[in-house]
Amino acid sequence: MSGRLPARVRPIRVADMTEYPADLERPGLLRDGRSILIRPGTVRDSDAVLDFYGRLSRRSVAFRTLGPVVTMDRASTEEFLDNDFHGRLVLLATLDDRVIGMADYTRSSEDRADVGFTVEDAFQGMGMGGLLLEHLAAAARDRGITVFDADVLAENLPMLRTLQSSGYRVEFGEPGSVQHVDVAIDPQRRVLARSDRRERVAIGSSLGLFFAPKSVAVIGASRKPRTVGNALFRNLREGGLDGPVYPVNPNITDIDGVACVKSVRELDSVDLAVVAVRADIVTEVLQECVDSGIRAVIVVSAGMESGRDAQELVRLVRGHDMRMIGPNCMGVVSLSVRGSGDLVATFSPAVPPRGRVSMVSQSGPLGLAILDHARRLNLGFRGFVSLGDSFDVSSNDLLQWWGGDRSTGVVLLHLDKFGNPRKFARAAQRLSLRKPVIAVHPGSFTRSAPSGADEVPTDSDAVLDALFSQTGVIRTRTMQEMFDTALLLANQPVPAGPRVAILTNAAGPGALTLGASRSAGLVSAEPASATREALDAIGATSSSNPVDLRPDATAEQYREALRALLSDFGVDAVIVLFLPPLIDESDSVAQALVAEAGAVPTKPVVASFVSTEGLIDELRVDDRRTIPSYRFPESAATALGRAAAYGNWLRLPVGVVKEPPGISVSDAKSLVAACGPGVMNSDRVRELLGCFGLAVIETSEVSATHATLTLRVLDDPIFGPVLALGSAPEIVDVFGDVAYRVTPLTDRDALAMVESLRTYPVLAGLRDVEAVDLDAVVDLLMRVSMMVEVIPEVSSIRSGALRVGGVGEKIGFTDVTILLNEPSQGRPVREATVDRS
Repeated sequence: MSGRLPARVRPIRVADMTEYPADLERPGLLRDGRSILIRPGTVRDSDAVLDFYGRLSRRSVAFRTLGPVVTMDRASTEEFLDNDFHGRLVLLATLDDRVIGMADYTRSSEDRADVGFTVEDAFQGMGMGGLLLEHLAAAARDRGITVFDADVLAENLPMLRTLQSSGYRVEFGEPGSVQHVDVAIDPQRRVLARSDRRERVAIGSSLGLFFAPKSVAVIGASRKPRTVGNALFRNLREGGLDGPVYPVNPNITDIDGVACVKSVRELDSVDLAVVAVRADIVTEVLQECVDSGIRAVIVVSAGMESGRDAQELVRLVRGHDMRMIGPNCMGVVSLSVRGSGDLVATFSPAVPPRGRVSMVSQSGPLGLAILDHARRLNLGFRGFVSLGDSFDVSSNDLLQWWGGDRSTGVVLLHLDKFGNPRKFARAAQRLSLRKPVIAVHPGSFTRSAPSGADEVPTDSDAVLDALFSQTGVIRTRTMQEMFDTALLLANQPVPAGPRVAILTNAAGPGALTLGASRSAGLVSAEPASATREALDAIGATSSSNPVDLRPDATAEQYREALRALLSDFGVDAVIVLFLPPLIDESDSVAQALVAEAGAVPTKPVVASFVSTEGLIDELRVDDRRTIPSYRFPESAATALGRAAAYGNWLRLPVGVVKEPPGISVSDAKSLVAACGPGVMNSDRVRELLGCFGLAVIETSEVSATHATLTLRVLDDPIFGPVLALGSAPEIVDVFGDVAYRVTPLTDRDALAMVESLRTYPVLAGLRDVEAVDLDAVVDLLMRVSMMVEVIPEVSSIRSGALRVGGVGEKIGFTDVTILLNEPSQGRPVREATVDRS
């Protein structure tokens, strides 16, 4: 695949180049999972590019030059690579220090550029053309370019198909031997969907060796007990791996009778390397892994800095078809469903049983406690990954991986930072639709207001809640709460609703559980008359909720009571308390609970069973289902509340990101470009808002019946644009009545913002008498969301008041300030999340 070489445009000389844009160095994955590095090219790459041209077939060269086969020499190659990274940019795709693909643009006007692509013949059909287009378009957008011009030979069908299927808006010129194509590179949701599909396939191929290797080398293995190198080697050997484990250490001859090698270069074939050496030789060791053809490495070693060290390691790893977990991590655990071929590539002394939970932790030391706690709870794990400093493989990658793993039923996330929140949102939302995702996050961030803006306070914890609620992620505040929720969702179905019945033999704990259930958002179920009659027949002192069976309740009473409650259509879930003060019939009661829960597999049953915690054999229903037990019944209620909220999210209407009518993006872009950075004057603010169908209204136009809201937008350094809708200014200042959402908003997100305000009942009452048009508020939020998405220079929007009248009346801002950033400093154009459909 190839396109035209824009040799007719003489590029700017090297002496005029700006600083090398290291931020454009990005890893990429081919369809078969091979890892490559995409980076800007410079004249230093002349030899590599000449070699690349020398490997191209005559047909590929002809496609590149639009017909005649041109022999490249050093002078023309250096001229081609001589770019300023702004008006002209060349991107190279490299693998094993070889150039295997190339894309470039040359600016032809303020917002247009000529573009060309070439991919080595052996790598055509691997998705590299689309990958290069995606990276080149992102860089061009950030430099003010909106349209790519390409001239392509009519017979160059692979290139034409790549452009046509890219998801961008593509217009073809008149048919001929050379086909002209205009590509509008404003990101569309279909672009993102295509990119996500390609990435999911590639990640599935590139991460497989971390979870199912056939052979492992431990570099830094040691004889010395109670060392990381010794623990790693022993755990791998004893963990059930179907294949050899090679100790690598140049200073010793063997470990426990297994011969050591001095370097991995001495080994014929290794799938995975686990590195536990001093920080100062990690790069040297990884180079040896590259030379040996190893494609997956886990770097346990600590001490690498996140700046230059990270860049160098990623460049080394991703440029040589390798993926890396770590550094500064505690390894990977992957437990096979079939009971053999397990991977225990960690120095943790505790390993949980096999099961359906997979977890990623960004903290190495905390991982030790996590694995030990899971073992004590008997919570079965499918996979565990400690990311450490996460130079390469990220939590987003693992969300993609576990999304395709049928043996993973629940995903747990311990996060203290986000690499790419937008990508996280897309991956988490897609995964949450099929599997529960439970996250624990401290929720506090350090941020500063944009230069030139007033201080814009943002509740980072509330923003994080908004991100999680939009994507269906179940947020917990502590590790204990995360494990409590995982115990339920890994072993019980998601409740169909919030109505919970409580079955107990102790009135006091039953009342505590009812209170905790209400606090968790659950509703006390009202048993039907037939259910109450059945409960009265077995001697329950209370047939309402909680159902009290008295301290001397027998197993048969528990059986009949649970059967009646689970058969009631008005009951969505049951919490069972068994705290025997007088007699101990725990075995027979457990059998009764298991039998009835097994007969109704669609309704969750959780327990506080003789104050045990975790999954016990007595409450095992079958191979995939156990009734979880909680030491305190309040924990059971809290976990059930989170599961019910997740079920409610699954049942919500989909919502779409749609473009409201009457919007002129091109006019808005021209206006912003003419304004430059800083606070916009009031006339320009009116013009910009007008481009998106928004208005500033005069005080004289406001009637006494108008409702007052507040709205502000902050370009958050972590989450991107955040909308904050609040009540009237005096209410916001006193009560903090603010709803946050991360853009882009779907219509359901916008409606949820309005409905989540504490003052919503008042607004709804005004709507009922046609004094307030809440549909107009939703429309306004959608328009503001689109504005900050497509105009990356918009840094903040602050509104003193938003006036809302009745249906047909004007809605608008009475006071609004908009701050613009430098285009080169502005965030890249945001890409819309995929619809939940």
